[in-house]
Amino acid sequence: MAKVVSFSNQKGGVGKTTSCVNIAAQIANKGKKVLMIDMDPQGNATSGLGLPKSKIKNTIYDVIIGRADIKEAIIKTKFKNLSVIPATIDLAGAELELYDLEEMPVNFTQIALDSIKDEFDYIFIDCPPSLGMLTVKALSISDGVVIPMQCEFYSLEGMSQLLNTVKKIRQLYNPELQIVGILLTMYNGRLTLTGQVVAELRKYYSDLLFKVPISRTVRLSEAPSYGEPICYHDPYCKGSLEYAAVAKELQLRI
Repeated sequence: MAKVVSFSNQKGGVGKTTSCVNIAAQIANKGKKVLMIDMDPQGNATSGLGLPKSKIKNTIYDVIIGRADIKEAIIKTKFKNLSVIPATIDLAGAELELYDLEEMPVNFTQIALDSIKDEFDYIFIDCPPSLGMLTVKALSISDGVVIPMQCEFYSLEGMSQLLNTVKKIRQLYNPELQIVGILLTMYNGRLTLTGQVVAELRKYYSDLLFKVPISRTVRLSEAPSYGEPICYHDPYCKGSLEYAAVAKELQLRI
């Protein structure tokens, strides 16, 4: 049965999608079967895997509203062992629809996922940069959550809010939800602020921090424009090696 892991942070621009795409690709490249679900209406994870949105027939939105079976929405990418359920801007409308459809709770997506869990080793969900209904749904059907976090003060400030949300999800929907880890992104060890943020995190969340932070590099930034994960775009660059280390640690944690 696949392990389901969401990548979530209510703050945008923290490397959430980049981390989801690249960890999924690293694990898939090592021989595990991985499905990535793009739950963000921006669809950046979809385009980051080189999928032209104009040619997509079924998306996660179609699955959520019951217009398509989840198996009909799965697309095999050109990358080894890596499949994706894409997203388009249509998903933005699902946020409101999920509030209205009281009879379509968490179980709807859970039932859909259960039907494909035997086909994959890992299912990764890229959540939108908010704590709205799409994120709540994703966390409610996940075994664990990875929290990518940029090394700056505002990200640190939002951490307690996100942890409170995880606590509520456990109480209301998913008591088994675990925090897989906090992943530091856009890391620059030469900056004083970075050192201060890391020190603060180690003070309160030392057990949750992944050992290897992800550095801010040009190659990581440019890879999505080529529609490639970094392990294919430049397998020996610093960012690729760092994500390989994080992917290995993630597999040990969950």
